[in-house]
Amino acid sequence: MSIHTPKIDKKITLTTIAKMKGKEPITMITAYDALFAKLFDGEVEMILVGDSLNMSFLGKEDTLSATMDQMIYHTQAVCNGAKRSLVVLDMPFGSYATVEDAIHNATRAYRQTNAQAVKIEGGKERAHIVEALTKNSIAVLGHIGLMPQFLRSDGAYKIRGKDKTDIKKLVEDAKALEKAGVFALVIEGVKEAAALAVTEAVSIPTIGIGAGNVTDGQVLVWSDMFDFFEAFTPKFVKKYGAGAKMIREGLQTYRDEVKSRTFPSKEYTY
Repeated sequence: MSIHTPKIDKKITLTTIAKMKGKEPITMITAYDALFAKLFDGEVEMILVGDSLNMSFLGKEDTLSATMDQMIYHTQAVCNGAKRSLVVLDMPFGSYATVEDAIHNATRAYRQTNAQAVKIEGGKERAHIVEALTKNSIAVLGHIGLMPQFLRSDGAYKIRGKDKTDIKKLVEDAKALEKAGVFALVIEGVKEAAALAVTEAVSIPTIGIGAGNVTDGQVLVWSDMFDFFEAFTPKFVKKYGAGAKMIREGLQTYRDEVKSRTFPSKEYTY
């Protein structure tokens, strides 16, 4: 029997998220426009304007060609729809290669959108960039494990944390990012034992995606979980709706009614 949790009725802040560590699981979903952001607002604590939009809505093979202009445009739209959930802008590939780039682009994100934080991929090798941002009053959501922006350098999407050596590295990455000031940490595509080790090693919330049920929260791409994106389905995605099927069936009915002149009927005519 499912238990319906109450809708969120107050603005979620960074402090809200920090206090949820070990107490209440955090829910997070992607959004790319005002329409869906408004639907998701208050249903989840956090909304990520992910560079996944490059694949889900632009038809690209990966996320790497997403730009700051795109991310700012979509984040502006999401912020117009979301008034309670905490909004995070996903910093695209190449936008934080150096400290100077990171500060310039993240500052631009803050000035041009109402996002409360930015997300950056990378472990301890990116800790100095995270530290520079947090020292400039820019909140950062970290991201370790399987990192889509590392796809070409890694050669493929590789599951992490398969042995003790890699688990140790993930824990070291998490600790370095926590020290640098991230307020929370996404852990993607890792074995559950590794996600548990990371979650227990840090005092900040961890948000899993393909990391089992041991993290402090979960995040999914909305077009995956509602079955709109059909190119492939990752193992960790549960389908919470049949979106593509619903649209196709509705369109077929619309086409049939137009062709047979049963739509519009008198009910829909001035």
